[in-house]
Amino acid sequence: MIMSFRMALRSIGANKLRAMLTMLGIIIGVAALVVLVSLVSGATTSVTDAVSSIANDLLTVTISDDKGNPVRLDDLDKWVQEMKTVSGMAPTASASVTGKYGADNATFTLYGTTPSYYEIEGLQLALGRFLNRADVENNTRVCIINNRAAVNLIGYVDCVGQELSFNGMKFTVVGVLSESENMVSTMSSGRMSAYIPYTSLMRLSSTVTEDLTGFVVSSSSNASMDETEEAITKLLKDRFEEDEDAFSVDSMNIMEGAMSSITSILSILLGGIAGISLVVGGIGIMNIMLVTVTERTREIGIRKAIGANRGTILLQFLMEAVVLCMLGCGIGIFLSWVILKVAAVVASSLSMRFTLNGTVVLISVVFCFLIGIVFGLYPANKAAKMKPIDALHYGG
Repeated sequence: MIMSFRMALRSIGANKLRAMLTMLGIIIGVAALVVLVSLVSGATTSVTDAVSSIANDLLTVTISDDKGNPVRLDDLDKWVQEMKTVSGMAPTASASVTGKYGADNATFTLYGTTPSYYEIEGLQLALGRFLNRADVENNTRVCIINNRAAVNLIGYVDCVGQELSFNGMKFTVVGVLSESENMVSTMSSGRMSAYIPYTSLMRLSSTVTEDLTGFVVSSSSNASMDETEEAITKLLKDRFEEDEDAFSVDSMNIMEGAMSSITSILSILLGGIAGISLVVGGIGIMNIMLVTVTERTREIGIRKAIGANRGTILLQFLMEAVVLCMLGCGIGIFLSWVILKVAAVVASSLSMRFTLNGTVVLISVVFCFLIGIVFGLYPANKAAKMKPIDALHYGG
């Protein structure tokens, strides 16, 4: 075995360029498999962590049919006091409006809500304050804008006290949200947005009424998400005549589960594509091994004439095919590590982490080993079956 390994290395070393070109298919296949699956895994992990960090106790309720018994702001306040599994509730309504500051204007996503929204969604302020109860009760024309709106429309972050106009209605800026470092908030902060009292949005938009069509719920610290979801579902079923189609209650667990399923499917698809590259690389190795057997026919004849048996010849050429595959696999894994390091630096602004997936690396190693055996077996067997007299006479 050791002798066969040494002979394989010596044969590969004697034809370095040919060996490198032969291994190229394996190198590309391994790099594609490891990099693609690791990128998908890393991106999904980062998104899942970001979602969990900002909304791991959040439920989103959507009402499609209130059955003539609509939910209103007072109902939310009452439910928070009555339900031990709930720590906060806040309405969710939005409208697309034109925001204007001086001579400049931009399209804004305007959110109407209440003070509880700040804690439920895990928002963070850079300056000023968020909404308070008096703002909602008095329909106060105040707004909290995100960092992008402050920089791009007003021109600077320290803009508390400035006035913005939304569809012709003036609002005073009382707070500016901080520029979040987690990926989910970074993606959502790509647009200009502002938060105003729900009652003020009712006056600004004709589509927003006192009848709530959606709200968010955060569970209390001593209750699980399942307990809170069950309590909210029971409450709404009682209110909407036991009609479960009249509303929906969604949690982040559903999103994480869906993302996990999507990741698994993508990993299988990408792994299959990369696997095809490995098979193509294996065909290339079989082709070059057939050439090698032909070139070394006289050597095979001499070895058989001095006593080498069929198994020894078979092992020699099979070992060479496997060594070619494993060398290509090693280079491919190293190349994958370099690519992922570069990808991690490029994506560092999105807080995404890309590392070698140990499971995929192990699969690559095993798959390459099997490819070496499968595609090296035919050339090795062809060499082992040669008759000494025919091999010695080959080529004159």
